[in-house]
Amino acid sequence: MLTAQAFDSIQHIDRATWNDCFADTLENWDYYLAVEKAGVAGFQWRYLAVFDGKTLLAVAPAFITHYNLTTMQGAGKRLTDALNRVWPNALSLSLYAIGSPVTERCNVGTASHLTEQQRDQALTRLLQMARSDADHFKIGLMAVKDAPTTDSAWTAACRAQNLQAIPSLPSATLSIQFGSIDSYLGSLGKSTRKDLRRTLRGPAPRIEWRREVKDVLPEMMRLYEATLARSDLQFERLDEAYFISVLEQLGDRSACVLYWIDDQLVAFNLMLLDDQRLIDKFFAHDVDRTRDHNLYARSWLENVDFCIRNGIPVYEAGQAGYASKTRFGCQFHGNMMFFRHRNWLLNSLLKLAKLIIRPDRYDPAMAAAIGENR
Repeated sequence: MLTAQAFDSIQHIDRATWNDCFADTLENWDYYLAVEKAGVAGFQWRYLAVFDGKTLLAVAPAFITHYNLTTMQGAGKRLTDALNRVWPNALSLSLYAIGSPVTERCNVGTASHLTEQQRDQALTRLLQMARSDADHFKIGLMAVKDAPTTDSAWTAACRAQNLQAIPSLPSATLSIQFGSIDSYLGSLGKSTRKDLRRTLRGPAPRIEWRREVKDVLPEMMRLYEATLARSDLQFERLDEAYFISVLEQLGDRSACVLYWIDDQLVAFNLMLLDDQRLIDKFFAHDVDRTRDHNLYARSWLENVDFCIRNGIPVYEAGQAGYASKTRFGCQFHGNMMFFRHRNWLLNSLLKLAKLIIRPDRYDPAMAAAIGENR
């Protein structure tokens, strides 16, 4: 008989057993513990587990927060901002979501020995546990954040629980099959290749790969806040504790790349890494200082070069900047958001709202990336 539990700390679930459910995943038990220790403001963490007796069958992170429907772009944002001025907090809903605000995809971990039917049952039980846990906290809106479209069983389980679907931000990856940066540039279009070669010929910043950044945290946070202010789609707000906790908890599976012009820190890039992948977690920069140096392109080339030099086959490049990443040769991987409100009227209104708030509505490059996975 399958049973399910929800925990308030990942430390209630055995580290090795959790990691066994997520084969070859960098954002594993240690990463979630780092996030939990950081205490990201505005979020309450939950961890869902399905058991057969004492055997762990499936696990997933979850979180509770207040979600503001004004987190969007274009005309939809102008409309919701205007409504929010007239009716403050009308578009802010308590949300219970499976997934994490600090990971790109909601990959549900399941034990490797499960048959297809057993996995389907475990996924269904996990979703039922999430609904029950949300009810315990008196939260009507339940969601699944960024479920990969390639996991057909997970998608089917969400639809079977009558959750509505909306396209979410696609994930970008670059397959590293090049022996050198020159070989990589040769794989790109003529204009992109020309632009990147010009960047390499231009003035170069000083670049440091570090695992200890406490001495530069104030400057990092200044860059982070400036970058956050330019984004319409940022869901969470991180603080110093997050960056310190990730670097300390993950050790040699994390790094922070610092970019200096003269003696001033002008950009940083938080990375997770192992021998199979490099994950770009967050890039922040000072636009006024980095524009002339084309720092985003420079950091991209630095990361690709790092992968080439260290034999890392996949560069996971994040959920933003789709126009640039298309030019840089990325492939895109679809994600879906699923949701349902317990109140039938609010659920009906959200069905209508999804036509306005879907993220690809106002970004042609994002729409093209999503279209590749339909």
